[in-house]
Amino acid sequence: MNYNIKLLDCTLRDGGFVNDWNFGNGTFNAMFTRLKQARIDIIEIGFIDARRNFDPNRTIQPSVKDMDRIFKNKSQSASMVVGMIDYGTCPIDNISDKSDSFIDGIRVIFKKKDIEKALEFCKKIKEKGYKVFIQPVSITSYSNWEMLELVKRVNEIQPYAFSIVDTYGLMHKEKLFKFFYLIDGCLDESVCMGFHSHNNFQLAYSNSIELLSIDTERGLILDSSCYGMGKSAGNACTELFIPYLNEHCKKNYDINPVLEIIDTNIMPIYQQHFWGYSLKYFLAASNDCHPNYVKYLLEKKTLKVQDINYFLSKIEESHKLSFNEEYAENLYLDLQKQFVDDKDTLKQLAEQWRGKKILIMAPGMSLKNEQTKILEFINESNPVIVSMNFYTTQYNLDYIFISNSKRYNQLVDMGKKINEDQKLVITSNVNDYYTKADYVLNYNDLVNCVDEVSDTSVLMFLKLLTNIGINDVYIAGFDGFSVDGIQNYFERDFMFEANMEKYEKKNKAISTVLRQMNDIRIHFITKTCYEIGE
Repeated sequence: MNYNIKLLDCTLRDGGFVNDWNFGNGTFNAMFTRLKQARIDIIEIGFIDARRNFDPNRTIQPSVKDMDRIFKNKSQSASMVVGMIDYGTCPIDNISDKSDSFIDGIRVIFKKKDIEKALEFCKKIKEKGYKVFIQPVSITSYSNWEMLELVKRVNEIQPYAFSIVDTYGLMHKEKLFKFFYLIDGCLDESVCMGFHSHNNFQLAYSNSIELLSIDTERGLILDSSCYGMGKSAGNACTELFIPYLNEHCKKNYDINPVLEIIDTNIMPIYQQHFWGYSLKYFLAASNDCHPNYVKYLLEKKTLKVQDINYFLSKIEESHKLSFNEEYAENLYLDLQKQFVDDKDTLKQLAEQWRGKKILIMAPGMSLKNEQTKILEFINESNPVIVSMNFYTTQYNLDYIFISNSKRYNQLVDMGKKINEDQKLVITSNVNDYYTKADYVLNYNDLVNCVDEVSDTSVLMFLKLLTNIGINDVYIAGFDGFSVDGIQNYFERDFMFEANMEKYEKKNKAISTVLRQMNDIRIHFITKTCYEIGE
């Protein structure tokens, strides 16, 4: 067992991704003091980022001088104090000489494309008197040869430490060991090796413990945070390392101040901002890609998990670890395009609906709150009733229009029984494995060009109506998304995880598309937030 081990707590830095580093001055100073009391070897106090203005309540500051200003408890202790710079976000002029700061070291993270400039930057930081930690992000994107070349360059600088950074939590033990031995064989023996892991596979702690089993005299630095607080799936937990390192590695940490941090300072944050293992981060890690691709697809609320996995498998290697929203949208649309020849289908629907009033039913709360009004319209007008991506027995539906694979799966999972008189209409991106559709429409002909709502079911159906020559339509239940937490759907079974920020954008985008529909007259018979042209 290697006893040359240091524990680095990064709660005040990595944890800040959760709350935009807004811990509050009193709180982060208390956390800093308690980490010192716990005898943590290295305490990372935050980001140095020139894009931010000075804020006494945040652990992200534009300069080293500003970082010095916000920490009141600067008394010397056994703990080393470090800050972090994401290369390109802070000029060298914002870094005071070490003799003028209580900060002992600076960790520099950088992308592969910035190696040359980032290493030169690290050299200048060392010249200012700081211990330098060199940390290439997304280490899994490096080939063996690229890593050896980087280590060769690192040796020229002679930093304090060089870290294995598993940015997206992609590594299992075998890959971690491969990188360790590759680097260990080349890295100057005086340089410590660090390990910064994320918990996408719930391996952050176990991988770190496995690393300690390697027979090496090299100094090791394990990154962790209190309660695993950190970006995305979170980090290895400081409170888990402490008893293990005390028992097996002859360390002398005090766990009580760390537990006090968790109970007093972190749990109030955790109750408002979730971090940790989740389906999103598992899917990202299992497909070796940036988690924002998964977030983007989940927020579509249109894809089954197997569809998301298929999408992720089609991302080009050059895009996997760097999220590109435009690329994601184009790939999403391309994968949804499963062409069918629907000429005969369009003719049949046109004949069935010609001369009749069409009532579109979306699943908004007004279907429940204004039911009397809707039933009066149905009794008076005898319309053709078409539901949008849902099924209900509260109204006598004639057609169920499904353009969303996730909603189709939900309909099947809920055991909804469609009467023989009710017809199922789907778009070509939906696979009707369980309930065969009566009509299949070409998906690509019905989407619009506004990204946020390109495949919103009501807008797709309105486009279908215009394509077959119907120029009048009535709509109920198309209320608009509530941005204040009020239930958006008349049945809770239809609700997915809410995203209030996206809702407001979607409401505006839908109004924009509706106003551009000049070939059809839209009549809302229930309350709605959407605006249409005169």
